[in-house]
Amino acid sequence: VQLVESGGGLVQPGGSLRLSCAVSGSISNINMDVMRWYRQAPGRQRELVAHITRLGTTSYADSVKGRFTISRDNAKKTVYLQMNSLKPEDTAVYYCYRYIPYEGSEYWGQGTQVTVSS
Repeated sequence: VQLVESGGGLVQPGGSLRLSCAVSGSISNINMDVMRWYRQAPGRQRELVAHITRLGTTSYADSVKGRFTISRDNAKKTVYLQMNSLKPEDTAVYYCYRYIPYEGSEYWGQGTQVTVSS
């Protein structure tokens, strides 16, 4: 099972980025899975940013509510994180996370760097 993030980069404050997490491998059907985005800034613990259930119910960290949107396309086996009104404090490595309930197993992507700076 592989999770490959893309879409990170350098953006000015107030800008937008869209992260993608593509799932592949022997268990690539994500229809029943919980998918999340986490981030980790230098010197800080990894934190949960956004969460989406198999039914599409979403939740967000208070720091990103109203600015970030998580979504999923099960047919494309891809999860997205649309990030708007980016702030310098959003700078971090962003990680995709997958939890497979019937297996009780979890997987992580390798991370993608997001830098918000003028």
